[in-house]
Amino acid sequence: MIPSPALSEARGSIKDRIPGLGRRIKLTHAWQFALACVPVLLAGMAIIGFWVSANIERAILQNRADATALFVDSIISPLAQDLSSQTSLDEQSQSDLVAAIYSGPLASRIFSFKIWTRGGKVAFSTDPELVGKAFPPQASLQKGLDGIVTAEFDPLHGEEHSFERISGLPFIEIHSPIRDAKTGDVVGVAEFYERSSEILKELRRSHIRSWLVVAGVTIGMLTVLFLIVARGSAQIERQRRRLDDQVRELSQLLDLNTVLRQRVDEASQRTVALNERYLRRISSDLHDGPTQLLGFAIMRLEAIRKGKGREDDEGLIRSSVQDAIDEIRNICRDLRLPELEGLSGREVAARAIKAHELHSGIQIDAEIAEIDVASQGARICIYRFLQETLSNASRHADATRITVLVKPHLDGIEVLVEDDGIGFTADPDNAGLGLSGLEERIASLGGRMEISSGGSVGTAVRMVLP
Repeated sequence: MIPSPALSEARGSIKDRIPGLGRRIKLTHAWQFALACVPVLLAGMAIIGFWVSANIERAILQNRADATALFVDSIISPLAQDLSSQTSLDEQSQSDLVAAIYSGPLASRIFSFKIWTRGGKVAFSTDPELVGKAFPPQASLQKGLDGIVTAEFDPLHGEEHSFERISGLPFIEIHSPIRDAKTGDVVGVAEFYERSSEILKELRRSHIRSWLVVAGVTIGMLTVLFLIVARGSAQIERQRRRLDDQVRELSQLLDLNTVLRQRVDEASQRTVALNERYLRRISSDLHDGPTQLLGFAIMRLEAIRKGKGREDDEGLIRSSVQDAIDEIRNICRDLRLPELEGLSGREVAARAIKAHELHSGIQIDAEIAEIDVASQGARICIYRFLQETLSNASRHADATRITVLVKPHLDGIEVLVEDDGIGFTADPDNAGLGLSGLEERIASLGGRMEISSGGSVGTAVRMVLP
């Protein structure tokens, strides 16, 4: 039979629910241990308690039986030696037995007394009506005939117990064998009935003490085990929470690494396209600038060679060649990177700002803090960022005031360039080669670039590198 979903849900609810609270509670390992351990310990406590109680009762009864056996061997047996040759006792022996029983050391404990022959016949009894009668031997009497001393709480069933039953008192029935003084053979059994009220009280007190001891030891064991398991459970729970936190952090890092890897892959692909665009721009700058000027100079030289020169050709040729050289130098200056190896982040930023001030003649308001830059790629990125943003502010924004802020950031390093010139609409899809290249370079290092411009006045370009 396949259990229904509702039955499975009910079983799960009962398993994790403490009755009376009305809400699901996940039990700790310590409480799970307690719920599993309590029935076992209670069963063990019951077994040990009953075993101890039974042994105490057996020991008390055996002690009474041993004391009675000594009395029989020392006093009763010498007076009943006639049973070795006959099945009854003479009047003198009976009189001596009565005197020995009711004036001897057990007089205060003995209520009644019988002597049985091996044939199950009553040879003597404190109840004269039973003398001479025969009864089927009970198990305890048979043990006595076999030479074993027994003691038990007798329920007083049978006609031979009518005298004791009428009294309404509880009794201990003790059977002790009577042996022949010469051969040692069992010739009869002495049967004593002792009042057991005091013994029962003592047994109850012993049972209570034994149960209290067993219960105390069991509770102590349960408490110690519970504390040990609770401590281990708390340690396991703390480790589980730490593992959960670590798994959560690793999952977040994995997600972040996946995003960064995708960004790096995309940046690498865009960098390839940008490099091609850079090469085309350099080719175009060389073709439209220095190449045209040099071409013009060659044309004038060819005209002079053919005798068609003009008076101002020398000046035109010199001017064209000089302009071509100047443009080539400007292109090289933008492409060439100064030596940055071994410089600190603060020194790299200061060098980029100083180079711009030298070429542009514009004073930069700079605030540069000590920053930790560990890689050469980060140094190059900082230098190119300042070079491009300062150049854009000077050449395209017509700015009168440019400020630079370099400082540590919560995520690493922050570089901010602000100007008060003409703003523009920041559109990454339509950004120029300079800003697009910067963005890809920064993304490849795991950083980000933010452009803030009102579209009319002022622009702020911010870079954060890890």
